[in-house]
Amino acid sequence: MLTCPICAAPLANADNGVACPANHRFDRARQGYLNLLPVQHKNSREPGDNQAMVEARRRFLDAGHYAPVARRLAELAAERAPGRWLDIGCGEGYYTAQIAEALPKADGYALDISREAIKRACRRDSSLTWLVASMARIPLPDASCQFLASVFSPLDWLEARRLLTPGGGLMRVGPTSGHLMEMRQKLYDEVRDYADDKHLALVPEGMELAHSETLTYTLKLIDSQSRADLLAMTPHGWRASAERRAAVIDYPGPFKVTVSMRYDYFVLQ
Repeated sequence: MLTCPICAAPLANADNGVACPANHRFDRARQGYLNLLPVQHKNSREPGDNQAMVEARRRFLDAGHYAPVARRLAELAAERAPGRWLDIGCGEGYYTAQIAEALPKADGYALDISREAIKRACRRDSSLTWLVASMARIPLPDASCQFLASVFSPLDWLEARRLLTPGGGLMRVGPTSGHLMEMRQKLYDEVRDYADDKHLALVPEGMELAHSETLTYTLKLIDSQSRADLLAMTPHGWRASAERRAAVIDYPGPFKVTVSMRYDYFVLQ
């Protein structure tokens, strides 16, 4: 089912990896993933999240702070019961694993450009096909997926449309303008507003919004480690000043913050 990221020909198992008819070969790492990101497709030596960012996100997510977000995503995926699905920009695999649990009979794939993220994601579910790959050159054939997930991830909309079978869909999960509002108010003198639906202008012809909902709840962060991890896994970890970040991390007592996520499902007509 995989395709060569260099020539787009089908890949077949070969020794401890895969190869295409043109003999482009890609080894399987000892953790179980395939690295289908050729050096000529990299924008840096080690693209994507680094080890520190991945570990911060793993600690935060495994502590259950975003469990309602993942649970609702898995429910929405199960309602659509796809035969083959792909998590685009899966990070360290927290959401991917819960989709897989909700779809035990489906054929699951997941990719991220960060090797550090995928190395950790493999530990969550060995039955999935884990890939280091570019979101702009996904190594799967045209019309090969019934369901795509994109959670807090950049998205190439045309590539997503290429992958979908007619009637298949993309579930995009992203923050609303109210997400982490209390933290943002402490980090900045002025909190910038943004439109929750600005991504709708990017949806390509042939894909239509079929479902939209918002999940909102209050999160109570008790310890400084969880607050530091949340900062590290968001742009606020480098945008805000060190003094403002320290004020959040060392906040006396529980820090309450709003979690607000928008789920949009787009169907290929």
